Amino acid sequence: MAIKQTAGREQLGNFAPEFARLNDDVLFGEVWNRQDKLSLRDRSLVTVVSLMAQGLVDPSFEYHLISAKNNGITKSEIAEILTHAAFYAGWPKAWAAFRMAAKVWAEEPTEEEGGRAAHERTCIFPIGEPNAAYAQYFVGNSYLAPVSTEQVAFFNVTFEPGCRNNWHVHHASEGGGQMLVCVAGRGWYQEWGKPAQKMLPGDVIHIPANVKHWHGAAADSWFSHLAFEIEGADASNEWLEPVSEAEYENL
Repeated sequence: MAIKQTAGREQLGNFAPEFARLNDDVLFGEVWNRQDKLSLRDRSLVTVVSLMAQGLVDPSFEYHLISAKNNGITKSEIAEILTHAAFYAGWPKAWAAFRMAAKVWAEEPTEEEGGRAAHERTCIFPIGEPNAAYAQYFVGNSYLAPVSTEQVAFFNVTFEPGCRNNWHVHHASEGGGQMLVCVAGRGWYQEWGKPAQKMLPGDVIHIPANVKHWHGAAADSWFSHLAFEIEGADASNEWLEPVSEAEYENL
């Protein structure tokens, strides 16, 4: 990943153009990009310790802490790095560094929380609350958010990676069925006896009444779709067996 810096020119380009050039083009453009000599992670580690040792706990230090986090240094690792450096750089300097590092790594999300947050940024509809009422009919965790309860009622249903609902049927003697509109992530839809088909944002699935089927997320992606229940006579839902691991892994 190439490092490109423009802060020098943006902040000092008019006052000190040569300093700005050296900062943007040489320090960051050349030295930081010598990744065949030293990884970005290791350069972040060296820089953070060097700045801490000088007591330079200022906005530039915060910038390099954020870079260190983005370059793969974890919360537990930065704590150990600063603790080790404290014996050589000084205890007061470590205290100041820790205060800033704690803010940068504050409430670091779990992998699941981070994945959900990233998915929410791509979805224009709310994720909603855990789908507890129907949890028994799902493998994995799902979430439900009512989007409209007037005229045409519909919901945004979100699946964590690997989550899918059981095989099921929307029964009706006339009309009925369901329509799905994919709004974020990647998922699957499958009718009994037919190959599964991928669902991507913008895809629309029309599910006839009385057809056995399932739908859910891809193994490596969160997935959200809008679900529209189609009015019909004698309408009811029948939940059946889960999609087996073998069936799912073969997709």
